[in-house]
Amino acid sequence: MDQTQTACKACGRTEFVKGRLNNGYARVMPINKAFSFGSGVIYTFCKRCGEIASMKIENPEKF
Repeated sequence: MDQTQTACKACGRTEFVKGRLNNGYARVMPINKAFSFGSGVIYTFCKRCGEIASMKIENPEKF
């Protein structure tokens, strides 16, 4: 998590972790590209309550 995020909006804690869905179908796909594998999404979330603080496309260059 970048340094600007200091506290969870839901519980106020400050410890965040990153993860991604571990499923080949959980990908963001381009709308206008027929032959693209898309990209995974990285989630940054509160370690205590699970509130998602951010979502980021893992490989934006695929779009």
